[in-house]
Amino acid sequence: MNFALYPAIDLREGRVVRLYQGDYAQETRYASDPVALAQQYEEAGATWLHVVDLDGARGESSGNLYVIEEIATQTALRLQSGGGVRDEAGLQRRFDAGVSRAVVGSLAVRERALVRDWFGRFGPEALCLAADVRADAQGRWIVQVAGWEASGGCDLDELVCAYQDVDLRHALCTDVSRDGTLAGPNVALYQGLAQRYPWLQIQASGGIAELDDLRALQQAQVEAVIIGKALLDGRFELQEALACSRAA
Repeated sequence: MNFALYPAIDLREGRVVRLYQGDYAQETRYASDPVALAQQYEEAGATWLHVVDLDGARGESSGNLYVIEEIATQTALRLQSGGGVRDEAGLQRRFDAGVSRAVVGSLAVRERALVRDWFGRFGPEALCLAADVRADAQGRWIVQVAGWEASGGCDLDELVCAYQDVDLRHALCTDVSRDGTLAGPNVALYQGLAQRYPWLQIQASGGIAELDDLRALQQAQVEAVIIGKALLDGRFELQEALACSRAA
């Protein structure tokens, strides 16, 4: 099985930031220029970059799309980008900016017929389903929407099954309670998802802190891992992570 690493850049008002558990009030800002950071990741060996428009995820306008376009212009990285894709015009703007694969979250919950149509027209490689989840009191994984600030009213399995027959291929699953915490990924969540949907190419996100986390996720049959805070905080270098992924 292929195992890919996607360094992540989260953008807020054009700056590189990280949120703690998806909370906009708990933001860490980094001095790095986003374009220069993307170039560093490319030089380290990355082929993909995951870019999130945090302002767009809340329905706010910003210059983040311009930054994404600059990254696409100034690097040869393939870009996967989400946050704020709310209609087909917004989707097309991502593609026009140089994005190879758009991540669709809230809209995939609220406007299923529309997003199902997109899979048919744009193809399964151009779209990634975002399944950002929190556990409820009964232990069900409830999908979050609107920048993780509201419940989408459906669980993880319901969302995946809603797109299974339109050739869903890529799904990015984030345990929101782990995101930005460096507390380790929820390996059991991804292991269960891989067992239930062996055809799905799962991307894991949230909590990555050590190289051993990458090994554990690869053993759980995860297809790709999104790494943000661990790289920004210097927990390990991207070159180390890439070497680990090749050796595992």
